[in-house]
Amino acid sequence: MSMNQSTLYATGRRKSAVARVWIEPGSGQWSVNGKDLLGYFKREVLKMVIEQPFLVTETLGRFDVRATVLGGGLTGQAGALRLGIARALLLADPELRSKLRQYGLVTRDPREKERKKYGQPGARKRFQYSKR
Repeated sequence: MSMNQSTLYATGRRKSAVARVWIEPGSGQWSVNGKDLLGYFKREVLKMVIEQPFLVTETLGRFDVRATVLGGGLTGQAGALRLGIARALLLADPELRSKLRQYGLVTRDPREKERKKYGQPGARKRFQYSKR
């Protein structure tokens, strides 16, 4: 893919995953880290999550998507990719904002993993209290 004026770039983040997304008008080709969509995200549920912005805006198959994702697990990466696609679609057509907003697709999910505290086995869990 050549970088031309019709190529739109956006970044999506979720948990500790980052997705860099390039979309351009095309026939619906997918490339995620050099693989096709189901080649990288093996679960059908993740494919549905990722395609949400296109389904909501009725633009599925009208754009070619090239993305690189890194960090986190597959679920976080899928969420990051979804946000990246939604942001790229907004660059393509700002009119879509209200429709994407309605389904909560332009909001960055701020939830991050809470750090483990010293003196405990996890972030919130405490060691078992022993009276005797």
